[in-house]
Amino acid sequence: MQTPAGAAVACQVTYAKQWDNGSGFGANITINNLGDAVNPWRLTYTWPGNQTVQQGWNGTWSQSGQNVTVVAPSWAGALNSGQSVQIGFNGQVSGTNTNPTSFSLNGTVCNGGPSPSPSPSPQQQALVVTPTSVSVPEGGTATYSVRLQSQPSSNVTVTTTAGSGDTNLTATSGTSLTFTSSNWNTAQNVTLAAAQDSDSTNGSRTFTVASSGLTSVNVTATEADDDGTQTQALVVSSTAVTVPEGGTATYTVRLQAAPSGNVTVTNTAGSGDTNITVSSGASLTFTTSNWQTPQTVTLAAAQDSDQTAGTRPIVVASSGLTSVTVTATEGDDDIVNPGRVDNPYAGATGYVNPDWSASAASEPGGSAVANTSTAIWLDRIAAITSGSAGNNSKGLRDHLNLAVQQDAANGSTPVVIQVVIYNLPNRDCSALASNGELKVAQDGLNRYKTEYIDPIASIMADPAYRNLRIVAIVEIDSLPNLVTNLNLAACQEAKNSGAYEQGVAYALSKLYAIPNVYNYVDAGHHGWLGWDTNFGPSADLFGSTADLATGGKATVHGFITNTANYSALVEPHFTVNGTVNGQQIRSSRWVDWNFYIDELSFAQAFRQRLIQEGFSSNIGMLIDTSRNGWGGPNRPTAPSTSTDLNTFVNNSKVDRRIHAGNWCNQSGAGLGERPRANPATGIDAYVWVKPPGESDGSSTEIPNTEGKGFDRMCDPTYGGNDRNGNNPSGALANAPLSGHWFSAQFRELLANAYPPIS
Repeated sequence: MQTPAGAAVACQVTYAKQWDNGSGFGANITINNLGDAVNPWRLTYTWPGNQTVQQGWNGTWSQSGQNVTVVAPSWAGALNSGQSVQIGFNGQVSGTNTNPTSFSLNGTVCNGGPSPSPSPSPQQQALVVTPTSVSVPEGGTATYSVRLQSQPSSNVTVTTTAGSGDTNLTATSGTSLTFTSSNWNTAQNVTLAAAQDSDSTNGSRTFTVASSGLTSVNVTATEADDDGTQTQALVVSSTAVTVPEGGTATYTVRLQAAPSGNVTVTNTAGSGDTNITVSSGASLTFTTSNWQTPQTVTLAAAQDSDQTAGTRPIVVASSGLTSVTVTATEGDDDIVNPGRVDNPYAGATGYVNPDWSASAASEPGGSAVANTSTAIWLDRIAAITSGSAGNNSKGLRDHLNLAVQQDAANGSTPVVIQVVIYNLPNRDCSALASNGELKVAQDGLNRYKTEYIDPIASIMADPAYRNLRIVAIVEIDSLPNLVTNLNLAACQEAKNSGAYEQGVAYALSKLYAIPNVYNYVDAGHHGWLGWDTNFGPSADLFGSTADLATGGKATVHGFITNTANYSALVEPHFTVNGTVNGQQIRSSRWVDWNFYIDELSFAQAFRQRLIQEGFSSNIGMLIDTSRNGWGGPNRPTAPSTSTDLNTFVNNSKVDRRIHAGNWCNQSGAGLGERPRANPATGIDAYVWVKPPGESDGSSTEIPNTEGKGFDRMCDPTYGGNDRNGNNPSGALANAPLSGHWFSAQFRELLANAYPPIS
């Protein structure tokens, strides 16, 4: 349908260049419809110089000479009155790159309205605040974000002011934010803090977000009080401690709630390695005034000549309370580091995370897989240390200490523990569900190095862990985004700043310096990098990034594909080179001219391409098979008999997703191959890096302090976007935040496991 006869077209267009390196550039164009609705909309403009559009999005782009036309996409043809749409492109230029100045919407010049042009309505600009209700833990912090609704013509200052209410609640950072014509759409955080107090009231306070000429927004902050509302308990900072031989180590103890009188807490060494003793803090006294102040217990390990990392339990106890056991492990300095092996998974057993194991075992039938090795995800700075997700949550050192205990119980069989390094600035720049805490524009790269990678490397380098084989899974979905998603502002910022490449190179350098750490870099999956336009450029980028590391390509032990994804390991019922009724399988809608239809063939081929790029011929690949089994009653058992190409492929494929671009909490998925070493040529191991049962993202928006946004690809009612062919998302309903336990998903994965759970 065309614009109705007699419709009054009035519009305003904003052109914002996003990047420019002299020969290439990219820009976003915002179209504001100030007149009657148009359907479909069509924008035209003329380049003032020698510019050429190479790739455009959110519309169908064409260019003739210097004249550019953008036609509305089929899924979003209408542009209603008062509505705006943002389109964008990447292009090439020779000579001066002058911005276009005149745009027309459906043939009418966009000058803001009928002559004389009125100023844009103030209602077009607004403050966007998310969320407007924040829970702040007592003694901790929480955040909300602020951005502008549309691009301003000049800098805009936004202030946050505390109103009446609980004065323990304060704004500690972000009270004055500046938005420019280039960063207006980038959310900036305001941090609220709740001071520790002794009352038992969940106080609240209103914070007003305001800017001159705009409607202010109120944020209600509520203190999550930890006094009086909890039962009494012992709070111990770590339940696993490594004590260096000839040295000391500590943990702390406090009470969970205010006592009515003095409380005595004892720390008693049990049976085990008698070289480990409690040297101070064997008896602690807590009063009504100091109950929430952690007191330190010091453990010592006597020097000896054996090569055994002995352990001893330390029981923290108080009359009437549940005791807590701290496992102390001697960091023996007589053990010789065995160095790296060709395949860290060969001849080794995998570390079993007791937290995931307990969650799995709590589900019906889950005990059958509860002892499977899964990875530890360090998805924010706080996750490195104990208590990041509550008083009893485990940090990196806790998991490594437990791995040492599992290693000791294994006898001569080594233990491999997998740790996901996942906190780059502008992380997951093309998605929202797993957005991280660090931003490029907020000193993110420096913080990534000093506050994230350095502490991780320091812990892993502890001699107590020298017998472990530590596999570092380096930065999921990072470098592939720089190949395929530069049309997105956050990805373009990551590319232009060098944050992804420099961050990955820094991580490779620091971790490779530890002799028992093995770096495996994430390499996307076949449904992302399988096309020629992505396949070679990705290998090139991986090579140039590794070259930035101290040690170069030698710092990379291998690569991993399908991390936290659902791509089938093998498609048994058709091949990519086959035909149906004279039509190539590659031309089907599902394959879409990709050269790969499953993960094993992609991983093996990509390994060869990486070797051509200069990586060692000994590099191995990992494939995450945690959720790509696709078993159950809907799994095809034979090729389809249909002579229609698309019907044949859809009815033959074991990957039951609606589209290969769907990635969030996929309905119908099942557990895949169980972890094992050397399963196929060039493959070091099948692994479970994504712990089955942990959500990919929430199906509705959930306010949180973990830096995780809401991505519509996790919404089962979403109709999709251009990256998944505008297909439904295929996501499960009622999903929690990414990384949180999703019982319904785990049960479905267990029921649909392939090979089936015996």
